[in-house]
Formats: sequence, structure tokens, C-alpha cells
Amino acid sequence: MDEKTEQLRDIFVDVAGEETVTERQQEGRGSLADSDDERIVERLIDVIEDMRERYDFETDCDDRTLAAIVRGFYEGDDDGTLADELDLDVETVFRARMDLHLVEDSDADAPFSMASLRDLLAEDADSETIAAELDADRDAIEHFGRVATAQNRARRTSHRYRTAFEEILTDADLSIQLTESVKEDGLDDATEDIETDLSF
Repeated sequence: MDEKTEQLRDIFVDVAGEETVTERQQEGRGSLADSDDERIVERLIDVIEDMRERYDFETDCDDRTLAAIVRGFYEGDDDGTLADELDLDVETVFRARMDLHLVEDSDADAPFSMASLRDLLAEDADSETIAAELDADRDAIEHFGRVATAQNRARRTSHRYRTAFEEILTDADLSIQLTESVKEDGLDDATEDIETDLSF
């Protein structure tokens, strides 16, 4: 055992009061400080509030719940998973996503032409008229009508709000990566020149 290793052993024994390691502690990957996490939520809410000023939201979810839906959506959670996590029903999560312009390609898999639906909606046709025109039931028209409305709103703003959400969450992801890099670099510096084959 070289001198540095012996010094480290002595420090460990003094601090731990024992000569063996009984538990390994691990910090979860990508954890952010509470203040950083709160800042991300606040930035998402700023975008959501901007959307509220421009559009009438269909759901009565509060801004923090909507921010959680945004984060879950970009983490790959489906509506069922988000509904369970947030104590909501699946339809509410779906409507909230549409309010937030968070449309997936699969949302537009309608049994009729979405372009035709958009045209009829632009003409302010009612659900019954559209259902008859597209030979579909009213529930399907209302469901896919929400998708079409969200798509139209997103296109008119050049997907500005989705871009804002993505930039915020990308910044957060970069912060996680940078924090991990600093920790790893710091650990490398601290353990440089120390033999790794320790025997207590």
C-alpha cells in the first residue's frame, strides 16, 4: 500500500469509524437541483400563459399540470401514463395536449381525410353536418376535429410554441449533461495518480 492509499484509508477509517464499506451510495442519473428544476417549470409556464392569452383552452388543468404534460410528452409518456401520474382521465390529457399543440403523427390517423375535415371546419360546419359529409360518427368528428384545430393553430404560428417547449427542455438536458461532465472531470482529477487496487 503506497503512502497516498494509506492516507486515504486512514481518512476513511476516521470518518466512517470502521474499516469496511457496507453500503454504496449512488446519485440518480441526470438529477437537477430543485432550484434548476423549478426554473424549468417556470419557463414552461411562461409559454403556457402566452398560449392562454391567445387561445381558449378546452381543459381546466392548471399551469403546473400542463407543464407536467409537456415534460411527460417529450419524455415519451403516452396519454394513459400521464393520466395515471397526474390523476386525470385519458381524454383530459388528450385535450390538454391539443391545447398545447402537442400533436403526434398518430393523432391524425383518422378513418377519413383530415384535409376534408379541416376544410369543413374552416367553413364553420357543425359536427352533425361534418359527420354526414365524411360518413363518420359524431364522436370521431369531435376527436379528430380537436387534432385538426391544434394542427391549424400550430401551423399559423409556425409551430412557435412547440419550438419554445423544445428549446427549454433541450437547455435542461444540456444542463444535466454538463453537470455530469463536471462531476466526472472533477472525480478524474481527484483520483489521478491514486492506485485503484485498494485493499483495506
